[in-house]
Amino acid sequence: MTTTLANTELDLAKLDRRQVNRALQEAAKGDFTVTNPGGTHALACGLMHPVSVTIKGHCGYYAAGMNKEASVTIEGNAGTGVAENMMSGVVRVTGDASQSAGATGHGGLLVIEGNTSARCGISMKGIDIVVGGNIGHMCAFMAQAGCLVVCGDAGADLGDSIYEARIYVRGRVASLGADCIEKEMRDEHRAELADLLEQAGMDADPSAFKRYGSARELYNFNIDNLDAY
Repeated sequence: MTTTLANTELDLAKLDRRQVNRALQEAAKGDFTVTNPGGTHALACGLMHPVSVTIKGHCGYYAAGMNKEASVTIEGNAGTGVAENMMSGVVRVTGDASQSAGATGHGGLLVIEGNTSARCGISMKGIDIVVGGNIGHMCAFMAQAGCLVVCGDAGADLGDSIYEARIYVRGRVASLGADCIEKEMRDEHRAELADLLEQAGMDADPSAFKRYGSARELYNFNIDNLDAY
């Protein structure tokens, strides 16, 4: 049974993770503040309702995973797999995030105000990810749908084996992965990018970005492309 709570503090110095997650999952709506997270793993996961959650500190692995409708702000850094398999809603990290941020995400918006490590957006399936800083290697690997926006630099093998996701990078790209190429930046792409930057609260000029996407050479198996698979 869902409940409605407002301005509720959940203190991880007094409650365990299951108690905190249960309270968040069972609330139909409301505003929550989670204090003393202390790098706890799997915090604020599986939220299915439009609650607002502010986590005051650093989180461990898989914070805000499987999010649906909720708005979760992590005031600190996040470990591996933040917002993994996210469906909708908004997840914001005010610091840095570790690897696999937004992995397999189907929808919603993930904002990382700092930097993120390797494999950000791996196998993304509709999620939009905006990163204020730099990203590591192999990001957007096998990305199928959605957008990855990078206000800083991108590491090696960006967009390897990408499908129809779109990548926008303002800074330097170390190298592109298999079947990923630079593509024309048209008016509709600038408009899309401007909207995502506005939603993320990023002050950046869309005209300073380049767009990357699939060359569509690996959609069907061809023996001549064997080394690229």
